[in-house]
Order: sequence, then structure tokens, then C-alpha cells
Amino acid sequence: MAIFAEIDQSKCNGCGLCVSICEPGGLILDNGLLITIVETAICDWCAFCEAVCPTGAIRCAYEIVLETP
Repeated sequence: MAIFAEIDQSKCNGCGLCVSICEPGGLILDNGLLITIVETAICDWCAFCEAVCPTGAIRCAYEIVLETP
């Protein structure tokens, strides 16, 4: 089972920062108010959406770990 970002709609203020940072285009503003994940298959797990969210509405349940050789 794939794990994707979780969006707490009660915290989302509809600012759209996550939509603008999502290069693959997996997020949209639904009716201009709340963020919705529209295409989980194109999420590249960058977690930028979580990082730019000013209200903490987006939580990525995964951690990106960079290994050094």
C-alpha cells in the first residue's frame, strides 16, 4: 500500500502554496478553498508541500533519507 501526504482540511486555509510548489501537479485547490490530492500516482514524494504549508495542514507520513556512499 502506498503512503501519501495527508491533508487536514480543518487546518487548510486555501492559500495555494502547496499547489504552486507541486511540480508534478498532484494537488489542486478544490473550489478555491481546500487542497485536494488529485493524482496520487504522480506524487514524487518530495514533501515540499508539507514544508511550505503555513498552517501545518499537510503531513507526510514518510521521511526522506539520503544515503551517502
